[in-house]
Amino acid sequence: MKRFDQKRMPRSGLTHGLGVMLVIALLNGCDARGEADATNAPPPPEVDVATVLREPVTLRETFTGRVASPQTIQVRPRVSGYIDEVAFEEGELVEAGDLLFRIDPRPYEARVQAAKASLAQARSQRQLAEVEAERASTLIGRQAISREQHDQRQAAALNARARETEADAALTSAELDLQYTRVTAPVAGRTGRAMITKGNLASADQSVLTTLVSVDPLYVYFDSNEAEAPSAQALLNQGKTATLRIGLTGETGFPHQGQLDFVDNQINADTGTLRYRAVLPNPDGAFRPGQFARVEMPVAHLTEAVLVNRKAVLANQDRRFVYVVGDDNTVTPRQVQIGREVGALVVVRDGLKAGERVIVNGTQKVFAPGMPVTPNPVAMREPNTGNDVATRS
Repeated sequence: MKRFDQKRMPRSGLTHGLGVMLVIALLNGCDARGEADATNAPPPPEVDVATVLREPVTLRETFTGRVASPQTIQVRPRVSGYIDEVAFEEGELVEAGDLLFRIDPRPYEARVQAAKASLAQARSQRQLAEVEAERASTLIGRQAISREQHDQRQAAALNARARETEADAALTSAELDLQYTRVTAPVAGRTGRAMITKGNLASADQSVLTTLVSVDPLYVYFDSNEAEAPSAQALLNQGKTATLRIGLTGETGFPHQGQLDFVDNQINADTGTLRYRAVLPNPDGAFRPGQFARVEMPVAHLTEAVLVNRKAVLANQDRRFVYVVGDDNTVTPRQVQIGREVGALVVVRDGLKAGERVIVNGTQKVFAPGMPVTPNPVAMREPNTGNDVATRS
């Protein structure tokens, strides 16, 4: 038997054996690393998932408008004279009947005294004429005076009564003029600046002393476009709601409520809009005419609206989509068509149905369709922290 001689072994066989051993070692290493990677793989990401809602809602549209005063008055004197007193602070709130200006009353007091004297004289003349007329009636029965004398005395009595009435009217007019020297507020409201100050002449029915605007309540005028007007009008005619939500400059949301009280009788042909008016309570006078206002008005009612949280809706250029979580907790992107916002929710016109689950928080953790997730159930509607954009029926 021949001894195995390592020196005589062919070099090619030795190389082949080493190659096979190396391949086996590499394969064993890969298997071990794969098992280790599988063991250390992270769990599916946790995301907040909510169930799609289906509810009746009244949709509202936001319009811009202006606050206006129901009554804007230019205060003018009814009698002429020099201003003796400016009895208000410019820009203050006043009540109806409060004194604003006082015109020098002395000339008008003198006229009242003269009118009283004229009335007293006319009254005494009337009394004398009536006595003479009564005596004439007695004498004519005795044929002691002529018919002509009788008639003259009767006419004199009538004239005396007329002069007394005229004097009484003159006294009333003089007293009114004296009263008009006190220029008072015709309505409750806020005053403007004094246009004529103490010592200056004010002319009756001509000089503007100040302006006065009523402030409680105020009007809010706004315009609805022609497309929205018919549906909004139909909804309001059904009596669904006449309450509007109003926000003013510098305010967040719509913290105030007003009542719709007027809709114009025609659409403006130049602008294609229909004008509305809301009544806004302003008991403390905090709001001022001319302020900019935002108004939410109902424009449509949906009996069954599909709703999702607006945070669930993502954008891809001009398309909108949501991540739907299936029964196996895998994610599928779904294109949707969205409508109006309803508070924190948004109406989905197409692409979803009630009962499906969508991701509302954690969408950034989704990298590919079909990947598994760990769903954390949450409510679709978050706790209300402000005014909704729609009122649920």
